[in-house]
Amino acid sequence: MGIEVTLVCWGHTMKLVRRQFMRLAAGAAALPAASRIASAQSYPSRPITLIVPFPAGGAADAIARIIVERMRRPLGQRIVIENVGGADGSIGVGRAARARPDGYTICLGFDATHVLNAAFYLLPYDVLNDFAPISLLGTVPFVLAARNTIPAKDLNELIAWLKANPNKASAGVVNLGNRVVAAFFQKQTGTQFTVVPYRALGDLLADAIASRIDLAFGTTTTFLPQVRAGSVKVYAVTGDMRSPLAPDLPTFAETGLPALTYSLWFGLFAPKGTPKDIIGKLNAAVVDALADPEVRSRLADLGQEIFPRERQTPEALAGLQKADADKWWPIIRELGIKAE
Repeated sequence: MGIEVTLVCWGHTMKLVRRQFMRLAAGAAALPAASRIASAQSYPSRPITLIVPFPAGGAADAIARIIVERMRRPLGQRIVIENVGGADGSIGVGRAARARPDGYTICLGFDATHVLNAAFYLLPYDVLNDFAPISLLGTVPFVLAARNTIPAKDLNELIAWLKANPNKASAGVVNLGNRVVAAFFQKQTGTQFTVVPYRALGDLLADAIASRIDLAFGTTTTFLPQVRAGSVKVYAVTGDMRSPLAPDLPTFAETGLPALTYSLWFGLFAPKGTPKDIIGKLNAAVVDALADPEVRSRLADLGQEIFPRERQTPEALAGLQKADADKWWPIIRELGIKAE
């Protein structure tokens, strides 16, 4: 004879044998899991929102629009871009972190929003643990540029010139990544110069061309066209290999500064807890998009070097995030770099 359990439901009292009660309880517990599985199988059944944590019109926005236009085909749904700027991207990224983990809100991120910001701001989310990585997209290295009238012909001569003129030179930067690299360059080379933060890339570029600043740190896409125009000179690139846009330009590693390897990268993220099946569908759509020759050509026009297929995975994105955090967070603390 089984033990009876009294159950009160909607004002009615029922007596169940313990075995019957346990079966009902187990069935109820399985409902959320079954619901998640069904949801993942039917995903996506409506448009997806991609949060770009910067205003429309910038490089991040352009990259996002190229990618989502092609991702729509395998997913069979529109991807609507929502530009949410402010606080170096942390407002938009915070909104993505708080979104329901159902695959209908995803986020574009890059090295600053999903690594560096955590070393500068007290964020209401964890950049490493509150997101489910989807895929790496592309990367672009920085270059060290200078006004044409600086006498140094190569990086070693530039370092010697800076040491002979301590605190007399100025270097323009336009984002957190540039600022970190500029400060670390001084540490690595034993040089001293004034770092001048700019809010707008156009202002930095204008001052570099007009020789109102001596040096500038920025992306290859910003400065290489000015090199070809004869407006500025460049000394080295921060990538782990030479840029296809400037194959004659050495890397910092080649000039004896291997620690100054740094690239700005972009990736897609979902909120933590998004089902793996959904992450898999989103990743497959990204991989499909990045294999498209037209997409690759348009991204190349923006200076993006697309990650190889084996690195277009959630695991590769998570690994790069962790590696950058392990490298740059201690450096930022050691150098005492503060947000402007």
